[in-house]
Amino acid sequence: MTDLTAVLSAYRAATQCEAAVWTQPVPDGKIVVEASTGDVTIPADLPTGAQGIRSVDSAVGHVLVSAVPGPRRAWLVLGPCAAPQADLESYMRFMVPVVAQYLQSALEVEHAANELAERYEEINLLYTISEILGRTVSLEEAARTILTEISETVGARRASILVHDPSNDTLGVVAALGADPSQTSSIAVQDPCSVSARVFRTQHPLLVEGDQMLCPAEAPYRRGSMLSVPIMWTTPRGGEPLGVVNLSDRRSTQPFTAGDQKLIAAIATQIGTAIQNARLVRASLTQERLLYEMELAHDLQMKLLPAGHIVSPDAVVAARVMPAESVGGDFYNLFRLGERRVGAMIGDVSGHGYQAALIMALTMSASAIHAQTTADPGETLHALFSTVRDELATTEMFISAFYGVVDRTRGEMLYANTGHPHAFVVGADGNCERLKANAPPLGMAVEHPATTRRSWDPDNDLLVLFTDGIADARNREGKRLDEDPVLDCVRANRAESPAKIVERVFQLLDDYTGDVPRRDDLTLVVLKS
Repeated sequence: MTDLTAVLSAYRAATQCEAAVWTQPVPDGKIVVEASTGDVTIPADLPTGAQGIRSVDSAVGHVLVSAVPGPRRAWLVLGPCAAPQADLESYMRFMVPVVAQYLQSALEVEHAANELAERYEEINLLYTISEILGRTVSLEEAARTILTEISETVGARRASILVHDPSNDTLGVVAALGADPSQTSSIAVQDPCSVSARVFRTQHPLLVEGDQMLCPAEAPYRRGSMLSVPIMWTTPRGGEPLGVVNLSDRRSTQPFTAGDQKLIAAIATQIGTAIQNARLVRASLTQERLLYEMELAHDLQMKLLPAGHIVSPDAVVAARVMPAESVGGDFYNLFRLGERRVGAMIGDVSGHGYQAALIMALTMSASAIHAQTTADPGETLHALFSTVRDELATTEMFISAFYGVVDRTRGEMLYANTGHPHAFVVGADGNCERLKANAPPLGMAVEHPATTRRSWDPDNDLLVLFTDGIADARNREGKRLDEDPVLDCVRANRAESPAKIVERVFQLLDDYTGDVPRRDDLTLVVLKS
């Protein structure tokens, strides 16, 4: 452990005392030296946590030994040194929690790496779910296919998806494994014994044992313990429950794990998108409700867009999207990538209106998955294109997209640009650097986008992204606004917050266009990290 050795070396430099950490990776196994500043012999009788600090005469002199608390057995030894006994004990009381925290962090990293390796099949499942949702209109068909895929991955013989019916406040089965949905009963949301109803009400996952919360209505798709996860529709204002996913009767007879719960929760969010899309399609079938349908479509599309605070505190972001019609093809997405890195994506589907909005929704869903699988923007955009390739070919549409990953710690930004013309970094001196496209728009060619690396000045640089609807805005004489006034507005207000900058730019648009109808969707993203 190089970092732990550095900690012990710093201790020795400050106190002139030797130090070592021993661990026992396997219970009753061999004790090994994890890190050390010198040659310290391991004594035969080591203290336990309840015995506190023990004084030991070793082959190299007098030392103090203390057990280090934590899930893995470990000990800290200090000495020999010229320091008085009281000082050495004071050093020990200071160092034990420091070493304990480090060992705990190292163990968590190890567990995370192991879990990621074990979850390869589940990552593939997320890709599959994304494709299913992108190609399926029928909620029942999508739910049935998704349920089969989930059950195969986690090894459950019985499963069900229940969807809330607001008209009578019940949960009804739309798909089931190991049971006939037509032979199942709806469950009242206020049912006191139903696992599904409780999970829907509380909006929290629940794992119950075989003898707990037995409900006759759930008997057809439950055998033994059952994992139940809420289906949520996430909006900038919070989450809205839409239904429940249940899994039971695991083939391996092993209990469901926290990793299983996280996987199902991620898929449940995608199912929520399918439920909302299905409701939108059904609403569009009634001509008299066309206006209501388009208003609903607008609200749903706006709910797909993330709020800027999801990347806090690593970055401050403000964004605004204004479709030319009720719905449009412009979008942006934001990602927290860990280690103080944030990702910002903007895209423009050719055309606007309902068809472009459907491509936009699929792209948003796919980008949320691909951005978490690789930190390379070029790889992310290439994977995104692979997901939407068939839809772009069928509709003869294409997507100009920019994706940048800002690493505040390293002071750098990685980005890839597929035909998006309006992407800039505005520096502290007001200089605007255009982040040029290095590949054609997605759907025009199969070229793999390249990733470009540039420096990033934390707290001073601004990432400014907007779609061509802003630069192409027209006044009453039909003259374009162009991008220079937009960048001038950003320069003039760069000391303000991103939210204020976005407000100033849209005020500029309003002043310039007046009452002229918008010709294209308008999207602006400003990021400071």
